[in-house]
Amino acid sequence: MTFSLPAERLEAQVGGRLREIARGAKIKGFRPGKVPAKVIEQRFGQQVRAEILDGMLREGFRDAVRDQSLQIAGNPSIEPVEGAEDLAYVATFEVVPDFGDIDVEKLNVIRHTAEVADADIDTMIENLRQQRRSWNPVERAAAEGDAVEVETWSQAGEERVPAEGVERGTTVLGSGAMFPAIETALAGLKAGEEKQVEVEFPADWRMPAFAGKKVDVHLKAVKVSEPVLPEVDAEFIKSFGVKSGDAEQFRADIRTNLERELKGALMTRLRREVGEQLIAAYAEVEMPPKLVENEARDMARQTIEQARRQGRQIGEVPADAHLGFTEQARKRVLVGLIVGEVARRNELKLDPARVNETLRLIASTYEEPQQVIELYRNDAQLMNSLQARVMEEQVIDWIAERAQHTEQALSFAEAIRQ
Repeated sequence: MTFSLPAERLEAQVGGRLREIARGAKIKGFRPGKVPAKVIEQRFGQQVRAEILDGMLREGFRDAVRDQSLQIAGNPSIEPVEGAEDLAYVATFEVVPDFGDIDVEKLNVIRHTAEVADADIDTMIENLRQQRRSWNPVERAAAEGDAVEVETWSQAGEERVPAEGVERGTTVLGSGAMFPAIETALAGLKAGEEKQVEVEFPADWRMPAFAGKKVDVHLKAVKVSEPVLPEVDAEFIKSFGVKSGDAEQFRADIRTNLERELKGALMTRLRREVGEQLIAAYAEVEMPPKLVENEARDMARQTIEQARRQGRQIGEVPADAHLGFTEQARKRVLVGLIVGEVARRNELKLDPARVNETLRLIASTYEEPQQVIELYRNDAQLMNSLQARVMEEQVIDWIAERAQHTEQALSFAEAIRQ
């Protein structure tokens, strides 16, 4: 699409903005309000012109799209027309495909249900006790649940790791913090006892010296300690923010938090259920290729970043790494576009109360919930992302309510297991 902007309007807005700046500008060598227009233009002209032009481009493109009754997909690429006398631009963009009549009543959705039981609260309290456990040294052999302070050194062919001395660390047996074969070998050792075990590491192991090799690992248990769990008394309860130390209030607070978590988990399941139904119903509709490619590139980038955070060795990433994510990206784009079309056609509006509720749910998972809420409130990008998520959930609910659906009951543990 080619469209143009009125040059006189651009200059008028730039001039007005520069005059506003001049009234309050503080520049060394000039009194406030007395800075020459030429100095203001030199100092701020380029930035002001770029900001105003960007806003006018967005507005001009938006007006042109509306005049042509187009539904665009993704962000446009806008470039100036070479050699044009006026402010002419060419916008290249993709449009939302024609989905025809979106009949959600034909969909068949499984809607999962679950409740928080007293046993789930008991389990959470036990988890909290585990988090606050202390350790007592023991002379017996190490068993699952014990903390073992260990010294290790390994021989991989001609290479010794470390080259001299030993590496020291502590692991809780059963936690999975160490390589499984090493953790298994530690079980049964008493403090002071040693063992050598041959371990075969996977090809993508985070330490290149061990990756894909059989390694002789030498272990020495320096200290074995058993866990001591705190009593669920008033002091323990107060440490979790219940000022009264009352056990019933403690359980009530835990129930509230678990119900929030459960609500989020059930929505995730419902989103997946509805998404799968939409993908099956509209599998033949061609998706905007650039939008799919961008989504695939984002997915590849996120996967690589996550692997690196986990300590996995990532070599040079090929330029076409995103191609392996194309099909999954196409499905994501399809669901996103249909959800947007359903919202537009049925004039669904964002519910502010639901935004606040979702924000409280997110914040409740942090130690300082109010700080998280303020962070979102003061960050436009975070709030836009949150609002987009809530709007999607509203549309998913709207679709599920009108689709044919069956209910399937789950336990709390089953429901939150993704």
